[in-house]
Amino acid sequence: MEDVYVMSLKERITEDIKAAMKAQDKIRLETVRSVKKAILEKEVSLRPSGQETLTAEQEIEVLVQLAKQRRDSIAQYEQANRADLAQQEAQELAILEEYLPKQLSDDEISQIIDEIILRVGATSAKDMGKVMGPVMQQLKGKADGKKVQEFVKAKLAES
Repeated sequence: MEDVYVMSLKERITEDIKAAMKAQDKIRLETVRSVKKAILEKEVSLRPSGQETLTAEQEIEVLVQLAKQRRDSIAQYEQANRADLAQQEAQELAILEEYLPKQLSDDEISQIIDEIILRVGATSAKDMGKVMGPVMQQLKGKADGKKVQEFVKAKLAES
């Protein structure tokens, strides 16, 4: 049996920092360093509870949060007609997305939402909360929360 070693996110980031330094890729270096910083800050915040390192789910939460910040910044920069800054944020977002799980297509998201609506017995927009919890748990890191919310809202409005 082959012993397959999977690099942890922290190890991968450390390797990517070295590669970016060698390649003199300033944006990649800054972005990857910001990921490492965010992960270390999250670890430090959890130490009082006795947890030394992040779980894979917690690492994805950190990455999702950083990606969301970049998307929000892009929207704000575009509103302010700052294409230069929006472009830099978009480049950083693309780098962050390399670390996130593969994003699901609209069809895949729609199918999962349909299954959960059936499972929880949602029938109207009043059931939004009943649907969003399980949907986001299943799609965490695999789909943008705003997009998921719009899909759920639209599907419950159809009911």
